[in-house]
Formats: sequence, C-alpha cells, structure tokens
Amino acid sequence: MTGRDELDRFLRTDPRDVGCAQAMDMLHVYAELVAAGTPAERYPGLAAHLSACGPCGEDFAGLLAAVRGEQP
Repeated sequence: MTGRDELDRFLRTDPRDVGCAQAMDMLHVYAELVAAGTPAERYPGLAAHLSACGPCGEDFAGLLAAVRGEQP
C-alpha cells in the first residue's frame, strides 16, 4: 500500500464511524457483547471505527481475547 492509498482510505472514513473517544468509552461493553455472540453489525458505528482505526482495532482484539479467556 502506498502513502497515497493510505491517505485515500483515511479520507473515505465511513460516516457511521463513532471516532476514537466514543469507541474507547464503549470498548469493554462491545467486547462483552461480541464475546456473547452479538453480531458486530448491530453496532455499525463502532464496528466501522474498529475496522478503520488500527490502534482501536488492536485494543479491541486484545480485550476480546481477554474476555474470551484466550492466551496471547
């Protein structure tokens, strides 16, 4: 991926994206819901943000693994 590709992806942010602050506020609740089987599509703004934001997506993946009791 080139720098231009990354910039284009950034500029095409999903309008449903809730942003980092709101995602971090709800991350623990969302991880519990996803671990319990709730489809991610039920919360499109949070799902959109986690798929677009690498750092938040990594935080979510780690938290989800912890909630599920998975070893790193």
